[in-house]
Amino acid sequence: MGQQKRHLQSIKVSHEKHTAACETQVMPIPDTVSISMSQHIGAPCSPLVKKGDYVKVGQPIGDTDAFVSAPIHSSVSGTVTGIERIRSVMGGEDPIIVIETDKKQEIWEEVKPPEINSREDFIKAVRNSGLVGLGGAAFPTHIKYNPQNLEEVDTLIVNGAECEPFITSDHRLMLENTQDIIDGALLVMEQLGLKKGYIGIEENKPDAIALLDKMLAEQNHPELKTVTLRARYPQGAERVLVYEITGKKMDAGVLPAQLGVILSNITTIAFVGQYFKDGMPLVSKRITVDGSAVAEPKNIIAPIGTSISDIIGFCGGYKAEPKKILMGGPMMGRAVFSDRVPLVKNNNAILAFAGEQALVPEETGCINCGRCHKACPFKLLPTAFADAYENRDTERLNQLQINQCMECGSCAYVCPAKRPLGFINKLSKALVKEEASK
Repeated sequence: MGQQKRHLQSIKVSHEKHTAACETQVMPIPDTVSISMSQHIGAPCSPLVKKGDYVKVGQPIGDTDAFVSAPIHSSVSGTVTGIERIRSVMGGEDPIIVIETDKKQEIWEEVKPPEINSREDFIKAVRNSGLVGLGGAAFPTHIKYNPQNLEEVDTLIVNGAECEPFITSDHRLMLENTQDIIDGALLVMEQLGLKKGYIGIEENKPDAIALLDKMLAEQNHPELKTVTLRARYPQGAERVLVYEITGKKMDAGVLPAQLGVILSNITTIAFVGQYFKDGMPLVSKRITVDGSAVAEPKNIIAPIGTSISDIIGFCGGYKAEPKKILMGGPMMGRAVFSDRVPLVKNNNAILAFAGEQALVPEETGCINCGRCHKACPFKLLPTAFADAYENRDTERLNQLQINQCMECGSCAYVCPAKRPLGFINKLSKALVKEEASK
């Protein structure tokens, strides 16, 4: 499928894909891991183990009866040394299970490929795997694959855009685990009864597009095609991707299934392909480690729960004092307060910046240039949001459709006054939600 003619507004960012040619390295097992019980949207899990318990790789160590949830598994074999609480990147406190590893990586006896005799078996197996959206949102995948209107859904979209600067882990996945992507996509399409599938990849990854096209042709899968996308930001955003591939507009609050689409990140899809072959739950993650403070930027696979400090240590340590550390990309990632924070399921990068890369520019007055409005994919008015937020005018924020903002940060990126418009939009949405709950 060729280049699409329909486009929402986007911006050109400096891609900084320094690690695109770096083959993924598997990190050695660290001495300890700290596995958070809050790794998905919805209710956090409750620990299933206690201090002193011996656990194995793939063993469930956290779960909950809440509907929006997914179980959590041990990424290592070793002894539980404590159940603690840690400040999360969202500002709250998350329970964590600390495990001292024995480096043996003994696999839990129940790890085996799941049997599928029905769609219900498939959905149950996806939940048992602990899979959540691995592109950032961490929405439990088994819920996404079980929409109430499944009979109206006919299309799978696989998100391989990877439009954030610096991050190349998905690119490496496409080159190194290509068959898992194909197997996962076809399995989802088969089990959900979807007639067509599209893998959206930005044009700056021609090697990945060529490899997938070649393998799909050799294996005779005309129902699954690649779509070449522009290398623009925020091409990988859910609402942008659905529009550019299908032409269907997706307002805030509308789910892809309501438009006849199931949308999954390419890492999520590849995990499906792997899991139904070997039965190993989600216990590790491929991430990009980069930034001006990192001695040896690279792509790695690390056990979930590994601390950022251990990850950076595997990448040669710091070559300069880090002034800012991000989990995720520079556009939508979150700054962390300490490199003791552990890796979680939906991490796709650890970026450590020093010097000018970490500099927060001084904010100046708005000059009413309108660049933020022009950069917004949905033609919103970020400066008007900022004025309404300053006045705590929730009625005005609703009139301006603040909830249409997807917090991509394009407005802040292009602002010559260096105003933190994306962050103000986030605060504005929180204010509106708080007012509505009263």
